[in-house]
Amino acid sequence: MLNKYARALFARIFTPLANLLIRLHVSPDAVTIVGTLGVAAGALIWYPQGQLFWGTVVITLFVFSDIVDGLMARALGRSGRWGAFLDSTLDRLGDGAVFAGLIVWFYTGGNNHTIAVLALACLILGSLVSYAKARAEGLGMRADVGVAERSERLVAVLVTTGFTGLGLPETVLLVVLVLLAVASLVTIFQRVSLVRAQALVPEDGGNGL
Repeated sequence: MLNKYARALFARIFTPLANLLIRLHVSPDAVTIVGTLGVAAGALIWYPQGQLFWGTVVITLFVFSDIVDGLMARALGRSGRWGAFLDSTLDRLGDGAVFAGLIVWFYTGGNNHTIAVLALACLILGSLVSYAKARAEGLGMRADVGVAERSERLVAVLVTTGFTGLGLPETVLLVVLVLLAVASLVTIFQRVSLVRAQALVPEDGGNGL
C-alpha cells in the first residue's frame, strides 16, 4: 500500500527532474548506479561514525533515484528486463549497506550489541524475503504477498534511525527492528506457503488424467 500510493505521489514530484536528466542525455542505468552508490556511502561512511541523522539524510536523498530512473526508463521506452534486473540487484546492495552501517556502529562506538544483532537479523531476513519472491518468479510462480515489503521496511528503519540521531531513545529503534524482524519472518512464511500451494497443484489441473 505504501509503495503504491507513495510512488504515485513522488512520481509527480520527480517527473520534472527525470525530464531534465533525459534532456542532458543521462541514462536511467547511470541514475540507478549513482543512487546506489549514494545510499551505500551514506550508510557506510556516516553511520559507522555515529552520524545517524546526517547519514539518513544522505541515504534518503539518493533513495529517490529509484523513482527517477523508472520515470526516465518509461519516458524513453526502455522499461524492460535489464532495467528491472539492475534495479532489483542494486536495491539489495543498498538495503544491505543500510543495515551493515547500523551493525558496525552499534557493535563498536554505539555500544549496543542488541541493536547490532537485531540489525543483522533484519539484514538476513530481508534478503530471504526478496530471495523467496525472486526464486518463485524464476520457477514461474508468484510470491507477491507479505506484510513486510521492501519499501515499508526501508522507510521504517530510516525514519527511526534518523530520529535516533536527533535524540530519540535507542529503545525505540530496538523495538522497530524487532517488529521488522518479526514482520519479515511472517512474510517469508506467507511467501513459502503461497509457493507451496502453487507447486503442489497437479499439472493436469487435478483431474487425474
